[in-house]
Amino acid sequence: MSDEQMPQGRDTHDHDMTYENEQSMVTIPLKEYDKLKQQGQYITDPSLISIIDKIEELTRALRRHIVRKF
Repeated sequence: MSDEQMPQGRDTHDHDMTYENEQSMVTIPLKEYDKLKQQGQYITDPSLISIIDKIEELTRALRRHIVRKF
């Protein structure tokens, strides 16, 4: 059956073919896997770090205005 005779059309078939190798496996050494897994425990995105730093700065500024009376 040619592409033009397919019910979904050529565009859809070509699009579907882009997913052809999506299930392929990648093999890495166990040491490298452990290193990558350990890095996943830390925040490394610069924009997220910047946001966290700003929150910390604003929290410190707010704490200066807190008066606790027990």
